Amino acid sequence: MMAMGRLSILNEVSVVARPANNLPRRVVQHQHRTPTPLQGQRAHVLVHPSRPFCSSNVNMSTNKDWDAAQYLKFERERTRPALDLLGQVPLTLTRPPERVFDLGCGPGNSTAVLVDRFPDAHIVGIDSSPDMLEKARKRRLPGRVEFRLGDVSDVRSLFEDKDKDEDTDASALGSTSASASASASADLLFSNAVYHWLPHEKRLEIFAEMIKTLKPGGVFAFQSPDNTSQPSHVAMRTVAEDEKGPWHQTLKRLGLLGRPRLPFQSPEEIYNSLKPLCSDINIWHTFYYHILDDHKAIVEWVKSTGLRPYIDPLDNEQREAYLNAYLERIQRLYPTLEDGRVCLPYPRLFVVAVRA
Repeated sequence: MMAMGRLSILNEVSVVARPANNLPRRVVQHQHRTPTPLQGQRAHVLVHPSRPFCSSNVNMSTNKDWDAAQYLKFERERTRPALDLLGQVPLTLTRPPERVFDLGCGPGNSTAVLVDRFPDAHIVGIDSSPDMLEKARKRRLPGRVEFRLGDVSDVRSLFEDKDKDEDTDASALGSTSASASASASADLLFSNAVYHWLPHEKRLEIFAEMIKTLKPGGVFAFQSPDNTSQPSHVAMRTVAEDEKGPWHQTLKRLGLLGRPRLPFQSPEEIYNSLKPLCSDINIWHTFYYHILDDHKAIVEWVKSTGLRPYIDPLDNEQREAYLNAYLERIQRLYPTLEDGRVCLPYPRLFVVAVRA
């Protein structure tokens, strides 16, 4: 952790492979670096057109829900960042948290991590996807755990207490606008891979509001993919803009082409925004190097996340054509390893902020 007034940034490079016995094999390198402004601050194509955090409305032309089964094809890889993030949360047995929120809990893989770490806490998982919440509830996690359907960008609604109305289904909560009271404030707000869906101009404001709901000494911890400029995501935009593709007119008609996509805020911007509210801020940036079976596995990985704004509005024929064109581009961009597998670099930004 860091003293107040000093920005702590860790650049971590990790390799995760699946050997024959399916056990993880890792090579990890750590490099401390002097903070510099992030490169590539130019606008990129396509901002996610949904309402903030409403994953059940991926774009304005469809109401397709998230596919939890597709997401969980890479459960171990998607859960590891949650473990790495939680490892830096400075809440210990001397100050065990009473109230923990998993914002954008998805199918409950990150919630399970929180339950293991804080078995006595009241843990609330919030997500906007009914399918994700159904999978989360089927985990039947031990302890005081509940899952709610809601828009986690509406900070004021997070602390509506289910116990006020025992006949109210938890899935109906999270949509009101009552202010959070001090008695219902949180010890930990935890979020694994959610905030990159939020419009760029609203992120810092919502981060500050999140911290204001914490108890003194409470923690706001999140990680977000930082892959706007990665080949996998540049390829999404390149394929979408191919005028010869049968999908092009559909995406153009819906206004999904040529929209600016800004990179995630820099560590310096995040630090300067949160510093007035925090006693401690820990920021680091990590590249995960996921060793996947083949190029099709890269497509399967992003089908449940980054590709959704492009493929969800398409009919079956357009969707198949787009995915085939995307796969061909991925095959050119990512070389095959000696054993036939491929390496997918995946950058993520981590922030752990302690309220003053």
